[in-house]
Amino acid sequence: MRMAACIEWLFQAEHPDFAARIHAAHAAGLPAVEFHLWRDKPLAAIERALAITGVRLASFCVDPRASLVDPREHATALAAVRDAIPVAQRFGGAAMILASGFTRADASVAEQQAQAVAVLGAAARLAADAGTRLLLEPVNMTVNGARMFVDGVQRGLDIVEAVGSPGLRLLCDVYHSAVTGEVLADAIGSRVRYVGHVQVADNPGRHEPGTGTLDWPAIMRLLRALDYDGDIGLEYLPTLPTLDSLALTRRTLGI
Repeated sequence: MRMAACIEWLFQAEHPDFAARIHAAHAAGLPAVEFHLWRDKPLAAIERALAITGVRLASFCVDPRASLVDPREHATALAAVRDAIPVAQRFGGAAMILASGFTRADASVAEQQAQAVAVLGAAARLAADAGTRLLLEPVNMTVNGARMFVDGVQRGLDIVEAVGSPGLRLLCDVYHSAVTGEVLADAIGSRVRYVGHVQVADNPGRHEPGTGTLDWPAIMRLLRALDYDGDIGLEYLPTLPTLDSLALTRRTLGI
């Protein structure tokens, strides 16, 4: 397992310049970085920093965000994936993250899941044909009383398995999973082959591992027992200067 710093938040306090955070990650011994939406980022400067340092871009978010469970937004979702694919190719096949959108009050769970499978099937074909990959991220979020449709690992894996494409995998966010109250081992079960990326933050607070109540030794034992060998994205809000935060994270995760 390799750590990838989310430079949306890590190194932000020390380096207002976005591309400089890649150099800082390299100096800290991190082989990869990731960030959120791509359209507001200095892509040319990022490309130069990656080339100079040899750091890899692990993932970024599809932009704009659109609902996967509402067919009225499917054209927008697919257009966003088409726009993101050249960015992923530019950065060595970085994975493209998307979320499901909020639960609809006017549709059954089965209908919404079918809509997500349908549009993700089309999006995954686009990604696979381009030699890239999408990541479906379960997100525990409620806005105006509406929850994200895919807010836990188990439902996310159900959808990824139903799509059945190498162009789609699950982003297992340990923080979001913990907030839902699901047991991670039960949620993943025997389906780790569908997990393409893992992100970590402690609960409560979404800060660095070691600041909350999650049992990180058990979580890491689980990932090792499942033979997960991908990236561990450090997507958390640091409570310490970044280098001190990374030291605590390394000790806590045992990486």
